[in-house]
Parts: sequence; C-alpha cells; structure tokens
Amino acid sequence: MCVKLIGIENIPMVSPGDDIGTIIIEAAKSEGLEIMDHDIFVVAETVVSKAEGNLIELDSINVSAQAQEISEKTSKDPRIVQSIIDESVEIIKVGPNFIISETKHGFVCANAGIDESNVESGFLKPIPVDSDESASLIRKTIESATGKNVAVILSDTQGRPFREGAVGVAIGVSGINPLWNRQGERDLYDRKLETTTIAVADELASAASIVMGQANEGLPVVIVRGVEYAEKLRSTYSDIKPILRPKKFDVFR
Repeated sequence: MCVKLIGIENIPMVSPGDDIGTIIIEAAKSEGLEIMDHDIFVVAETVVSKAEGNLIELDSINVSAQAQEISEKTSKDPRIVQSIIDESVEIIKVGPNFIISETKHGFVCANAGIDESNVESGFLKPIPVDSDESASLIRKTIESATGKNVAVILSDTQGRPFREGAVGVAIGVSGINPLWNRQGERDLYDRKLETTTIAVADELASAASIVMGQANEGLPVVIVRGVEYAEKLRSTYSDIKPILRPKKFDVFR
C-alpha cells in the first residue's frame, strides 16, 4: 500500500462566512489537482472555527474568582482561563502552566482546545461548536461538486498523557468511521484478535499533521490518498463519539 499526503496550497486566509468546502475545491482546481474517490480530507479546525465566526474577543471576557485563582497557579492570562472554564464541563487538573479539562464536546485535553495561534491578536479560537456537522458540510459540498465519495476529518493538535510533544488528533469526522474494529481477524501466527480496535481517524489526522505543520506553513488542508480501508470504513452517518472513552472507563481520572 502506498499512501500519499498532499497538502493543498493556495488556501487563502479564512474569514467569517467563508465556505470551506468551496475554498478547498477552488484551491485544488487552481493546482490542477483532481479530487478522487475515497480521498480523505484532513482539515485543520482553526480554519473551520474562523469561517464559522467561532472566535472569542479577549476584552469581552468577564473574569470570575475561580479564573483568577487558577490564573495565579498557572501564570495564564485570567481572561484565557475564564474562556477555558466557559468551554468546559469539568476542570480535571491544574498544573504550573497547564489546565486539563473536559470540553462541552467530551474531549479531554489541555486548555479546552482553545488556541491563540493563527488568529488575530486579541482573539482566542475555541474548537468548532459541532465538529462533526462542520465536517459533514465540507464533505457534502465536495461530493456535490465532484461526484466523488470522500471523507473529511477535522483535526486539532493535542498533547498526550505520559509523552512529550503534540500530535494531530481527530475532533470531527464525516464519511468514515473513526474506529476500525478488527476483533475476530487473525494475526500472522493465525491467532484470533480479541480486543484490537484501531483509532484510524487519529492515525490519519496525525499523518496529515506532518504536512500541515504547526507554524507558518499555510497548509490547513491535506488529502490522504491511497488508504486501502477508506472504502471499507465508509459511512455517511459517522461521528467522533465512538472514539471518546466514557468517563467511567477512564482510569486516569
């Protein structure tokens, strides 16, 4: 199997109200890049939040006593701390320079996924309100214009417990199941797989982040092409929920 990672260039700076699906189609066309069946589009959630106008103005934030207290422990701007609280259902852990929380979407991550990178000064960018719906709209736009069956993954960059460094992870999907249950299949020694489930959406998001980069690369959309199981895992009803571990099974909380 040969997998290609194709960064789509010529994606313009995104503004509120922009149609990300149409932007992707036009950028691909300008490069002479043909969209093919089973292409998987990994889209940085930053451009989606910006297009949806999902930004927080720092000067509009009213700081609570809780935010002020956490700010003193973390050395974070109390306005940023307040926005993290507002976007979370639970503050799980506070460290010297981090806040781990569960977001309204159910993601357990640092700072509720709120970022200051690649947005205008004075603004914060939270995770899209409904990442699955955002992914679905992009997929439907591309499929309607091209007649091809594609999948869309919204990606974010997050850290991991017990490991340094951040990787790309999936926070929204459409057109592909986020998990591949391989239970019942056989390994090389003909042993039956008992519990093997692969987080394919995360694997694809992480692979795409190699091309996307984290600074000024300007490549927020990457096509992952040649994934043999893309057709097998095709689903127009998929969402990100199966990949989220229920709290009762989270032994680290």
